Amino acid sequence: MEHQVLKGNVDDPDSKVGIVVAKWNSFITEELLDGALEVLKQRGLPGDQIVVVYCPGAYEIPFAAGQLLPKVDGVITLGAVIRGDTPHFHYVCDAVNKGVTELNIQGNKPVVFGVLTTDNVQQAQERAGLVEGGKGNKGAEAALALLEMIGLNKRIEQL
Repeated sequence: MEHQVLKGNVDDPDSKVGIVVAKWNSFITEELLDGALEVLKQRGLPGDQIVVVYCPGAYEIPFAAGQLLPKVDGVITLGAVIRGDTPHFHYVCDAVNKGVTELNIQGNKPVVFGVLTTDNVQQAQERAGLVEGGKGNKGAEAALALLEMIGLNKRIEQL
């Protein structure tokens, strides 16, 4: 039996992309943003098809992403929640995760989770591309994931 295989194309310069960036821990989130923007521009998206929205912290990301989602083909969420000495870390991580998950379930457009949840600053720096031999730039990875999901969404809509 034959079947269809659908995959997203990451080289679609006609997409309009939103990026929501938390200002809290901006020494990390700005690096994530730079990585995401670099990938989007390398894939042919002109600057006028990229909308960057700043919100105070990671907790506010789901709201900002939800407001932006109707205006774009998909949203990248970028933040950095670094564990501290209080349970605040768990509440913020849980709220952001649930909020982004809910946007994906309710909506018909992708929202990619590019929020770092790390035990310390060193881990965040490694994932933001600030450490030689680190984990790369998770903002860049989130941008690629979003482009693929936008492409996949467009293919599914054509069925």
